[in-house]
Amino acid sequence: MNFASTDSYIATDALALAVNAAVTLERPLLVKGEPGTGKTELARQVSASMGLRLIEWHVKSTTRAQQGLYEYDAVSRLRDSQLGDERVHDVANYIRKGKLWEAFEADERVVLLIDEVDKADIEFPNDLLQELDRMEFHVYETGQTIRARQRPIVIITSNNEKELPDAFLRRCFFHYISFPDIETLRAIVEVHHPGIKESLLTAALTSFYEIREQPGLKKKPSTSEVIDWLKLLLAEDLNAEDLRRDGANALPKLHGALLKTEQDVHLFERLAFMARSKRG
Repeated sequence: MNFASTDSYIATDALALAVNAAVTLERPLLVKGEPGTGKTELARQVSASMGLRLIEWHVKSTTRAQQGLYEYDAVSRLRDSQLGDERVHDVANYIRKGKLWEAFEADERVVLLIDEVDKADIEFPNDLLQELDRMEFHVYETGQTIRARQRPIVIITSNNEKELPDAFLRRCFFHYISFPDIETLRAIVEVHHPGIKESLLTAALTSFYEIREQPGLKKKPSTSEVIDWLKLLLAEDLNAEDLRRDGANALPKLHGALLKTEQDVHLFERLAFMARSKRG
């Protein structure tokens, strides 16, 4: 089954091609792009559209690759031995399965999401190379070898916070989710806000792209943020005229949904001040 846009997710032709190519090659799909461009949601949509179970592994700065395989709880075993618990005689009672183990032992094919891989230590991707290549790993405490019953579809996301090792990149099929052009963004908005008035949508997206292109902006608003902004505009029953901005009123309506740093708010406030000064 090939992946394509769904009722709740607009995938460009290039993105759909990347997903299907990775599935065909049986390679992890590495997806990069600005935060808020739908990288994590992609895995959920691939899972839903193909009718496969999704297993999510959300990586943090403290996450180690070993946690994706399994963890041995030696502390609990020591405590139980002191208490005379019979469980201590079977080390398997103290093995905690990780997300890769869960994906490997599934009877059916699953989608495995490794989310924000670049948050972890730089060695994290390298530590997973062999397991993702061979689709197996060894459990030293029990002597088991865990092999994938069905090769999972692996989707790995990155926000480009740090460079990933070359050896890791070689093993992945790569796709960068570019920020959508205005027509693609219109289609995305229509999924989330069906029937929105054309005049309001045109005014809102025009303003939105002007904000993104403003020189000196520290954090450009993302796709998810424009969706939230439009939800607020609809809730407040604002129209296209309400969104009109001039030099004296450079901040957009309900700008807190779009501008997320003091620096960016001050930037637009300075633009308004400069415009008023020129008029004066």
